[in-house]
Amino acid sequence: MRSGYLRKLASLLFIFSVSIFSVGAYAADEDIVDNYAYYGFEPDLITNYISNGKKLGFVRIGIELMVKDPEDLIALEHHDPLLRAAILEIMGSQTADKVKSLTGREEIRRECYDTINRLIEQEIGRPIVVNLLFTKYLYD
Repeated sequence: MRSGYLRKLASLLFIFSVSIFSVGAYAADEDIVDNYAYYGFEPDLITNYISNGKKLGFVRIGIELMVKDPEDLIALEHHDPLLRAAILEIMGSQTADKVKSLTGREEIRRECYDTINRLIEQEIGRPIVVNLLFTKYLYD
């Protein structure tokens, strides 16, 4: 009789301890949640790129910048012309092969991301862009 009681008690203690740790882990996860926000360049960016033939190549891209703090959107909006000009300069210096390949597209995205964070850091003292996303990428 006593061993049955001890088993039930041990089971209850085990369930109780697991539930306490689960609630603690859940509460810790809630503290980690960031409040991401996105800044989109409007209108889309359109520019020419270096083409191989007689035909002039162009690219049209939609870009969204992801930031952790929604208040950083104010700085991005203020510096929109600077950031837009930097992206257009990067896109205009690309070759047709790079613009049209998936690996080239990722290299261009990474270069734009690095340049934007460098420029923002020069202007406001810290990098704020967490990610740069191409939401539209059309070329001819």
